[in-house]
Amino acid sequence: MTARAEFDTVLEAVRRVFVDGEGTPAATAIHPLGPAEVRAVLGDHVAAEVTDRAVLADLVPGREITRAVAVAAEGGRRGALVYTTQEAGDLPGAVATAIEAATADLAGTVRRLRAEAAVLDALHSTGRELTAQLDIGRMVQDATDAATKATGAQFGAFFYNLIDELGESYTLYTISGVPREAFARFPMPRNTAVFGPTFDGFGTVRSPDITQDARFGKNAPHHGMPEGHLPVCSYLAVSVISPTSGEVLGGFFFGHPEPDRFTARHEYLAEGIAAYSAIALDNARLYERERTLASELSRSMQPVAPPTPGLDVLTRYLPAATGSKIGGDWFDVIRLPSGATAFVIGDVVGHGVTAATVMGQVRTAIRSYALLGLPPSEVLRNVSELTGGLFGESFVTCFYAVHRPSDDSLVYANAGHLPAILVRPGEPPEQIGEALAQPLGVGSAFPQRTAGFPAGADLVLYTDGLVESRTRDLTLGIEWLLAGIPGLLTASDLGTAWDKLVDELTRGRHDDDIAVIHVRHRGEEA
Repeated sequence: MTARAEFDTVLEAVRRVFVDGEGTPAATAIHPLGPAEVRAVLGDHVAAEVTDRAVLADLVPGREITRAVAVAAEGGRRGALVYTTQEAGDLPGAVATAIEAATADLAGTVRRLRAEAAVLDALHSTGRELTAQLDIGRMVQDATDAATKATGAQFGAFFYNLIDELGESYTLYTISGVPREAFARFPMPRNTAVFGPTFDGFGTVRSPDITQDARFGKNAPHHGMPEGHLPVCSYLAVSVISPTSGEVLGGFFFGHPEPDRFTARHEYLAEGIAAYSAIALDNARLYERERTLASELSRSMQPVAPPTPGLDVLTRYLPAATGSKIGGDWFDVIRLPSGATAFVIGDVVGHGVTAATVMGQVRTAIRSYALLGLPPSEVLRNVSELTGGLFGESFVTCFYAVHRPSDDSLVYANAGHLPAILVRPGEPPEQIGEALAQPLGVGSAFPQRTAGFPAGADLVLYTDGLVESRTRDLTLGIEWLLAGIPGLLTASDLGTAWDKLVDELTRGRHDDDIAVIHVRHRGEEA
């Protein structure tokens, strides 16, 4: 029999007990109750006689109800009100009491199951939030806050291990429930008899009174808690162990000044959050390693612009401040054997270590062809042919410009990159090289153009991280950049002015690399 059929059978049995003083069945009706009505009328009960006239009038308006019994089903998710408008004896109330008594154990079981379901839902919700987080600092604080709240501890701490750029391990910690200053005077916990099982990954430690534990107070110099430490009686500690390597990543520690405050359920919750924290910490550490590797690899490939007679050259390279988009942008400034200077800016479509590696290969190829004295169109054509099968499904954009001091001109070609900005004295900023050719590895012909570059002129090359973001359209970003150029040209310190403009354009949260070259023609002789 289905749950609905069983409930209908109960309702039919309840209807049959509605009789008048002579035992004649009274006419009854059934009004369905939703979850909110069930809670309001029955609370945690399964059945009860409803005698409150105001409640009855609210549930069934326009009826003069004489007797009524409410019955819940499916753990309170639905129910029904059985009622009559005729005279009826006391049997309905007795039946309601009998149903409640017969199902008391069931109701208690339902309440326990609902409570357990709520605990599991909360645990899984916390787990989803933690494992989606890649910022280690935020993740460990969120985990500490969640675990401290779940266990009812007065305070909780999470001590966790990180690896620095030299491969050395170091420990940090977060605090929840009390100000961080409360532990400012105390060193990191040592691997003593009390803390050892947690740091060694031997299992959870739960004590109703840690001061009575045989392991407590055995270690100098404090032989227990140092002076000024928050009082700890109830104690709970859980290891955080990597599910992939088995390495102990850290440990949660919870304390309360009153005895016997931590239960088996608290232990279960703390262990669940610790397991999710281990996955999240593994993910975050892996992400951080790759991000650092890509950033350092990309930085190591960015050249220092050489001194260039008659020109002031300012460059900027900023790895992504947020997210994982690091490794694809680069710039280069190349003194050519002819006395000219080549300015290169490009972007590998892709991110991470692979993009940084491809970027290094393309940069080297461009530099090699440039030093042969080839014109811009030929440099890009040769590099595109060389790298046609190198990128897989990716490609590379590049703007290549050469300043010839003999006639103060710029000769340039563009392989799918954003246009450059040229500002001649007394003229507004002008975009040059827009949509000349396809990216490297895709295109085969790269037309070149020539523009005058007299004394007092400025040239700006940049990558899309400066003008595009998740919240801003590329076209709007370019408009903002063009609007900011005049302010740069009048600044007494060009470097400071560029730093300020980058911050204004990105709001300090650029989610992609940024590379910039600003060339100013001083007009001096070589």
